[in-house]
Amino acid sequence: MKVAEIRKLSTQELEKKFRDTGDELMNLRLRKQTGQVEKPHMLCSLRRERARINTILAEKLSSEAIAAKA
Repeated sequence: MKVAEIRKLSTQELEKKFRDTGDELMNLRLRKQTGQVEKPHMLCSLRRERARINTILAEKLSSEAIAAKA
């Protein structure tokens, strides 16, 4: 997912996407341990996508907190 696509999502959608990506990453790690992973590069890309989502989620939450104070 591109950064522009992630920024268009709402806070609830970002939280759901973050959880879903975490579940997918955990399943991929388990499959890697059993030797069933066909695309090992997906581990790195999922970790990066999860970090992007987390960063944008934190930005949105902080901007909402600032807007609530004003």
